[in-house]
Amino acid sequence: MSPYFGIFVVISIFVSTIGCLSEEPISPIPSDIQYDTDKARLGKRLFFDTKLSSDGSVSCANCHRINNGADVGKFSYGVGGREGNRNSPTVFNSVFNFRQMYNGSAADLARQAAAPIENPVEMHNDSQGVLRYLRNDSSYIKEFEKVYGKKEIEYRDVLDAIAEFEKTLITPNSRFDRYLRGEIDLSEEEKEGYRLFKTLGCITCHNGTNVGGNSYQKMGLINPYPWSEDSPDRFSISKREDDKNVYKVPSLRNIAVTAPYFHDGSAATLEEALAKMGYYNLGFKLSKREIALLKAFLQTLTGEIPKSLRKGGL
Repeated sequence: MSPYFGIFVVISIFVSTIGCLSEEPISPIPSDIQYDTDKARLGKRLFFDTKLSSDGSVSCANCHRINNGADVGKFSYGVGGREGNRNSPTVFNSVFNFRQMYNGSAADLARQAAAPIENPVEMHNDSQGVLRYLRNDSSYIKEFEKVYGKKEIEYRDVLDAIAEFEKTLITPNSRFDRYLRGEIDLSEEEKEGYRLFKTLGCITCHNGTNVGGNSYQKMGLINPYPWSEDSPDRFSISKREDDKNVYKVPSLRNIAVTAPYFHDGSAATLEEALAKMGYYNLGFKLSKREIALLKAFLQTLTGEIPKSLRKGGL
């Protein structure tokens, strides 16, 4: 057993106790969010446009599906059928993240939108390639002029529009949100799962509106997690040894419908993901009962499909 285990347990119990005595560490997703409708409508068109990629085959929606904001495969495929090396995280509720990307390299949604466009494995394009396409499409020219008041389309406005659409991709009114608002009750199993989630210390990293997405933490805190040179971690930016396998904590919103899990897609099911997190970050084996309880709680975090993706939305 790791020498840090005892310390971790004490911290977990302390955090859990404080959480019970103060306000809830998780807050509901708001029912609505403010955004510019015209920008978001334009951004939605861009989000689904495959011609933003160099060969016209891949759009943002290829890797961020409208049913859960993520991808159904372990890795996504870009232009020319090129396979990526990381699991596509959900874009739903990303507006609540303090940074974007696994390693936090994008400060906001607009900078995140540029990353897949310019990635050689994903959309393999650049600002000039995107602008050549858009400036030769009369409908885009009119729409950009209407929204941004300029006759010439600029790349920063392309990213701004996509980011504005992504702001709309929130999934409110999960059963847990409604429970927090006092509208419904949860089953005893679900409530016990939430208590266990806090007692084990999961709440230390997974808290706030997005049940995560607001800090960097190490994967493999107690037992080392396998690391590879192409890991999209903080080390890829800082080159500091301590940053190996340090990632932005993922949101647990809609986690029950976004399998497979982790940056490397190595956990095919929610049960497997929970077992691995128990071993690597808690330092012990979770029982089948504990996994079942935690899963019951996590399933209450599935919210509504964003309004902007429903029929008639935007």
